Amino acid sequence: MTAQEIFVGRLRRYRERSGITLAEIAAQTNIKCEVLEAFERNDLSSWPRGVYARAWIRAYASVVGLDPLDTVDEFCRLFPQGDRRMGRIFQDMSQIVGHESEYQDIRPPDTERRRAAPRVSMLPKPAWRVAAFHTLQSMWIRARLNMRPARRRVREEAAGSLR
Repeated sequence: MTAQEIFVGRLRRYRERSGITLAEIAAQTNIKCEVLEAFERNDLSSWPRGVYARAWIRAYASVVGLDPLDTVDEFCRLFPQGDRRMGRIFQDMSQIVGHESEYQDIRPPDTERRRAAPRVSMLPKPAWRVAAFHTLQSMWIRARLNMRPARRRVREEAAGSLR
């Protein structure tokens, strides 16, 4: 049994233990059920390559409840469909052409660039939203309670008592 078959079998067993059907995964990820069935049979002929392959594996792992980053990393190591590194492709192309490859990978393959980077919040600071909300809320309360006519009534009553 190859490492690829072990990987796919492990994903399938985890999905079955979680009680999730392929139809549920297909509904949540917008991946055809036939493609998922083929994946679980280790048939990747209809599977996309590159970014889409990684996105599909990430979605599958998320629905099943596995860690998406680790699952995608393992998929990229085992399957050429999800390979992030272009070195293999350049070497294969140079062998086909019969030319020595001059491609050099600057970054070592063992580094984890995604996890080393600090987490950045993409949400804007809500200060202006809070101020706008409070302004609108006070305007609504004022309009709802009809504050201005009450002030006018109090003034008129105060002016009438002075007469």
